[in-house]
Amino acid sequence: MSEWSEFNVAMAGATAALAGLVIVAASVNIAEIIKSSTLTARLAAGIASLVLALIASALGLVPSISPVWYGLLLLCATAGAAVFQVHATSTILRDTDPAARGRGPKAVLGFLPVAAYLASAVTMLIGHPAGLYCSAAGCVLAIVVAIVVSWVALVEVLR
Repeated sequence: MSEWSEFNVAMAGATAALAGLVIVAASVNIAEIIKSSTLTARLAAGIASLVLALIASALGLVPSISPVWYGLLLLCATAGAAVFQVHATSTILRDTDPAARGRGPKAVLGFLPVAAYLASAVTMLIGHPAGLYCSAAGCVLAIVVAIVVSWVALVEVLR
């Protein structure tokens, strides 16, 4: 785990800053955003995935944390983020707006970081260090997903 400390420090800072910026930026268009149940659910899931990335990175910085504890705590955090993503997906799939396009990709996109963190947690629980690579992938995916959802919330909502 100690070999990953620089990565975890960088990702903890980046995800914390990005989560804060997304929340502040969303407040700019909040009147338009709250008109769309799908957008608010997707934005919440995007922020939850950033918080998951922050938690995973922070856990990686805990001195002498065992792979099993890392995996167990990451599994709990992943379950929490998954709740937000399941809600967002069900909201997207129930959307009856005829202008709504791309329901499938919208629903799947948010599950990418959750799936990577789930793979990381399970792999770490069985004692395989490859789980750290899955965690790194989850972090990068969480950032990408949050940026995509933020773009929609900040720009596309006004079109």
